[in-house]
Amino acid sequence: MKYKLVKLNKLSGNKASVYTVHLEEEGKTLLDLFIKENEVSFKSELKDMLSRLNVIGNITGAKEDFFKLYEGNLGDGVCALYDRPDSNLRLYCIRYGSLILIVGGGGVKPKTMRKLQEDDKLTQENYFLRDLSRVIKEKMEDNEIRFSLDFMDFEGDLNFNDK
Repeated sequence: MKYKLVKLNKLSGNKASVYTVHLEEEGKTLLDLFIKENEVSFKSELKDMLSRLNVIGNITGAKEDFFKLYEGNLGDGVCALYDRPDSNLRLYCIRYGSLILIVGGGGVKPKTMRKLQEDDKLTQENYFLRDLSRVIKEKMEDNEIRFSLDFMDFEGDLNFNDK
C-alpha cells in the first residue's frame, strides 16, 4: 500500500502543524474517510473534533490534555483525540510534542468496549498508526525524514510503501 503524509493547511497554524495520511489507492486521506464514514450519524461530534483540531493548530498546540495518551506502544506517540465524555467517536493520532500532530482514522467506540481489541475497526486504525510511527522513526534514524528547524514540520521523504 502506498501512502504519504500531507499537511492540512486549513487546520495548521502558528501553534502546531496538523498532518494526515493520504492513501494513494483510495485517493483520499484517513481524515477524509473518517469524516465520510461518520458525517451522517455523528455530524455534531465531527464538527467538535474538527474545531478542536483547528484550535490545536492555531491557538493552543497539541497539549496533552486534549488526548487520551498511551493508546499505542511505549514511546510511539499514538493517542486518541478527546471529545465529550459521552462521545461515540474515537479518532487516533500521533503526537510529536505539542508542535506536530498526525491525524489518522478512527471509528465508533462501542459503549461497552473496555479493550481496543474488542472492535476490529478501531484495532485496525490504531495498529496502522503504530506501524506508521515505527516507520517514521526508522526514516528519521536514516535521515530520510527530519524535523524542520522550528520543529513545526516534517521535511524529507514523506512517501511510504508498505508491502
